[in-house]
Amino acid sequence: MALMTTLFPKTLLLAGIISTTAASDQDPRDERRVRGEHTIAAITGSAGTSVVDSLRDLSPELGHWIVDFAYGDVFSRPALSLRTRELATISALTALGNAQPQLKVHIEGALNVGCTPEEIIEVIIQMAVYAGFPSALNGIGAAREVFDRRGVKITATK
Repeated sequence: MALMTTLFPKTLLLAGIISTTAASDQDPRDERRVRGEHTIAAITGSAGTSVVDSLRDLSPELGHWIVDFAYGDVFSRPALSLRTRELATISALTALGNAQPQLKVHIEGALNVGCTPEEIIEVIIQMAVYAGFPSALNGIGAAREVFDRRGVKITATK
């Protein structure tokens, strides 16, 4: 094993055969979980936690993956702000056209991290070009529901 560890340390580390942490160190999965929990709370408030909690009885692993990977690894990367990440997420969910509940959560999240209603609408309008008018119309409908629920007023622009 010593020769293999010397020749292929990254491969063995990625495969979980060797570890770089001492027994007394915190498990990196715990760090991901904590980072993910902080990030999901900053973006979605209690909505994200509710989604994860709702998975506990049927698929707790899926909830862990959402927290650990999506929020602990990806959303918490430093190169983009949470504002930019939320606008990108709204773009993708609008383009998909089949994720209305998640789109509404991320429209809420975008508002929570400082995106303006006008920015959110513009990103959704942009998707008409790339994902089609039906996707953009559904995105506008989701935004309207979120804005109405939150009492957000927006004036249409040309």
